[in-house]
Amino acid sequence: MKYKFKPSGVCATLMEAEIENDVIKSFKTTGGCHGNSQGICALIKGQRVDDVIKTLKGIDCHGKGTSCPDQIAIFLQKIKNKEI
Repeated sequence: MKYKFKPSGVCATLMEAEIENDVIKSFKTTGGCHGNSQGICALIKGQRVDDVIKTLKGIDCHGKGTSCPDQIAIFLQKIKNKEI
């Protein structure tokens, strides 16, 4: 299933995910640091949602209290909780 999320407190403006059987089939971000976003998306592709949440949750960017990786974890948690 495909999902969209508007992150807050970060440079990225949109995140899109395709999840099947709790596995990330594809992930894309719009905005933010292009190279870093591409790298993160490539690394989480094929990973289980719970593993990615555990790895990325709580990562901070320059004292913002969040980061693009943290927003990915929040997005995935919302999908898991059926809030999206």
